[in-house]
Order: sequence, then structure tokens, then C-alpha cells
Amino acid sequence: MMQLLDTVNAALWGAPGVGLLAAAGVWLTVRTGFFQLTRLPLWLGQTLGAILRRSPDLAQEEAGSISPLESLCTALGATIGTGSVVGVGAALASGGPGAVFWMWVMALFGMMTAYAENLLGLRYRRFWGDSWHGGPMYYLAAGLGAKPHGRALGRALAGAFALFCLLASFGIGNLTQVNAIAGSLEGAFGLSPALTGTALTAVTALVLLRGMKGVASAAGRLVPLMAAFYLAGTALVILTHASALPAALDSILRGAFGLRAAGGGVVGCGAAAAVRWGFMRGSFSSEAGLGSSAIASGAASTREPARQGMWGIFQVFVSTFLVCTMTALAILTAGLDGSVPPPEMAGAAFSTAMGPLGPGFAAAAMLLFAWSSVLGWSQYGAECWCYLFGPDTLWAYRLAFLALILPGCTAGFAAVWALADTFNGLMMLPNLIGLFALSGEVAEETRRYLRSRKKTAPPPA
Repeated sequence: MMQLLDTVNAALWGAPGVGLLAAAGVWLTVRTGFFQLTRLPLWLGQTLGAILRRSPDLAQEEAGSISPLESLCTALGATIGTGSVVGVGAALASGGPGAVFWMWVMALFGMMTAYAENLLGLRYRRFWGDSWHGGPMYYLAAGLGAKPHGRALGRALAGAFALFCLLASFGIGNLTQVNAIAGSLEGAFGLSPALTGTALTAVTALVLLRGMKGVASAAGRLVPLMAAFYLAGTALVILTHASALPAALDSILRGAFGLRAAGGGVVGCGAAAAVRWGFMRGSFSSEAGLGSSAIASGAASTREPARQGMWGIFQVFVSTFLVCTMTALAILTAGLDGSVPPPEMAGAAFSTAMGPLGPGFAAAAMLLFAWSSVLGWSQYGAECWCYLFGPDTLWAYRLAFLALILPGCTAGFAAVWALADTFNGLMMLPNLIGLFALSGEVAEETRRYLRSRKKTAPPPA
């Protein structure tokens, strides 16, 4: 089984898959005039600025929708999971410090991939039942399907995405997350994985009973607190080893191109390994290119697609440039080497600053991060199930999702992560085809939004 997964992942995450993912981000960046750079004050003001100002628009809810802030927290909760902690350790162990540089590159262009996904997710959403529903399956079926001779292709790709995302919800959104929780709690507190799995199944079931509203409400409370908690911990580690920060940054830049770092730390790898693992973990941690966050965007009360797209940029900024970077710098400045297994790297780094409390802090962070991912992805999977099979059988999906939590807690680390990488790559393909085909609409919607801002801007004094 592992050999088959490795073969599939080598194709999906080798030169063809990584090249397609990078090309989508570059193409969307060019078509929107390097929006993430040239309009940096705009999207920061519409996202971080709105949060700091406590804009009332963030909490606005309409019938059948969730607030923009809850949409962001749902997407961030699903995004900031094991990929931000364990995944970074795996990238450093397999791709060397240089993988962090390529994670940054992936994030820079991935910002516009996420922007396009969120924009299209809102633009093509549909209201049925008693709520809004969006995501790549809708913009593939309706957007790509509206192209000349594109109806059959659009519907086929929409179905393929929904199926692969449904499977991914069991992998990236369930098995990898609960596996990491169980491993960290067992290492830090000696808790049995079976006991952890049983408890997680029970508390997750309570939230899933409330559907999207329950997931969004839980994410809105959990995500801001967990992000602040974790960033404070990583900052403490980095400040404790502040003298090692220049060497850590040097190892990242040198390792990106296969050059040996001047100092010690995590062992270096070749440039090809750094690129592959940087891009793969960059995609895993931010989910840019996978299309998953567009599902949360489709339920937001925002009415302007471009504004919703900017939340996608902010999502990548937080998940990769903040959380993943701080994780990597904590590990590198702590001077860990390749002898420390990836699941234990974060705990070992925290131990250098917190002593015996380090593994407990890492386990608590992992519990919060991973469980929020479980909740977010359970909703992504539920939306895809409803698209494929209708809402009347949603109970079957939720039972299957809950039933996998206990086995996921007791499974082997390598098999779980390999399976998650496979599902990620498969759902990425139809989504990227849709983004290329609809890139013109993304560019036009962006220009229309910018023109509307000029018309409503107050005249100069």
C-alpha cells in the first residue's frame, strides 16, 4: 500500500503537479496585476484592519449565511492544522531548511490562488435548502460549464472535485489531524490513543449536530485564541535563542538552492528536495490551490466577491507567513537536528525554552489546531457529500467521518500522511483547471471592484 501511495504522490507532487500549482499562482498574479503586492494596503486594510477596527461588517449575518469573520475562522481553522506544526517538521527533515524558502514562494503566489478561489466561491454560490452553498464544484459546473462546449467538462470536473474533496476530508481533515493529536498527547501525557480517539469522537459529534452554524460558531471562538496562544509560544522559543536567528535565516536561504549552511541545525538537503517539500507543505498548510476554503466563502454574508477574495489572501498570510514561519524558526533556532522525529520537533523546540512544560505546550497547541481542522473539514466534506448525494443522506457521511476518528488515532504516521498527500493532489487537479479557465473572470471582477472604489472615494480636499 505504501509503495502505491508513494508512486502516486511522486506523480502528483513531482515536477508536473508542483509546476501546475505554481503556474496557477503565477498566472493569476499576472492577470490581476500582482494584486497581493501592488494592493497590499488595500487587502490588509480590508482584512487585518477590519479586525483591529472591530468593524461591525465582520459580524454581519444574513439568512442562510455565516458572518465574514466566522467564514474566515472556519477556513483558518481548517487550514492551521498539523501542516503548520508537524508538517513543517516533516518539511525540514525531508527538504532541509531551504524548504521554508519555497514555502514562502508558494505562499506568495498561493495568495492569488486563494483569492481566486474565494472570489469564485462567492460569485457562483447557490441558495438551496435554507442556506448558501459554494465551492469549486459550483464554479466548475456553472462557470466552466458556461464556456462554449464546456458543459459536460464542467459537470465532470465538478463531480470529480466533490469526490476527491470528500475523500480528502477523511484524510487531511480527519486522519492526519487526529493522528497528530493522539501522538502528541501520548508523548506529553501518556494518554492512550484509544482514549483520545473516543473522547474526540464524542466532542466532535456534539458540534457536527449543529451543521455549518455549529462549526462556524466554534471556529469563531477557538481560532483567534489558539493562534495567539501558539504564536506567543514560538516567539518565546525564538527570543530564547535570538543569537541563533541569523544562522537559521542563513540556512533557509542557502538551503533553498542546495548550498550548505554556515552553521549547524537541521541537516541540509538538495535543492530539488527543498522545492518539492516546500511546495507540498506550503500547499498543505495554506490549502491554496486545493479549493477547500472556497466552500467556507460560499456561506459568507459578504456580497462583494473581490472583498471575499481578499480574505483568501489573508488566510494564506496567516497560515504560512506567520504560523508556519514561526514554527520553522523555533525549530531551527533551537538547533534541532535530523535525529528528532518530525512529530516531536515542535515539542523539543518548546522544551528548550519552557523546560518540562514544552511537550505539554506543543500537545495543547496540536490539540487546538488539529481539532479546529477536523471541524472545518467535516463541513467541507459535508458540502461535497450533499452536492453528490443530496442532503437527505448527510447522516451517513457524518457517521463515516466520526467512525474514522478512532482508527486515525491509532494508525501509523507515515501511512496517514501519505494518504493525505494523495487526496490533496487529486482534488487539486480539477480545481486548478477551473481556475485557469476562469482566470479572465477573476481579473475582470477585480478590475470592476477597483473601479467601484474609485467612484465612491471622497474627492481630495
